[in-house]
Amino acid sequence: MSAIRRAAILKLASAAYEMKLDVMNGMVSQDSNGCWQIGGHNLTDWLAAHEGQEIVLVMGALDDDRPVEVRTCRTCGRDYTDIECPYCRANRIRLRGRA
Repeated sequence: MSAIRRAAILKLASAAYEMKLDVMNGMVSQDSNGCWQIGGHNLTDWLAAHEGQEIVLVMGALDDDRPVEVRTCRTCGRDYTDIECPYCRANRIRLRGRA
């Protein structure tokens, strides 16, 4: 897997964690009782705890070897591979006084 794709997936997970959302990572496995687990966390219990809620589930395999798409920022015209243009993001933070 490319380091850029792996970093982007982990950055997405980190952003979700910072928003105090449920984040799990690890190997997907099934125990002898047929329960699915992600890194030792019981997926069945997690889904049961969220029953009746509308959720978004994002799954990214860290061994995915597809190339990362290079995008061009519509604001500054720079190419980037992150979720958003890092140059414009840094300027937004600076101009809003959070730096």
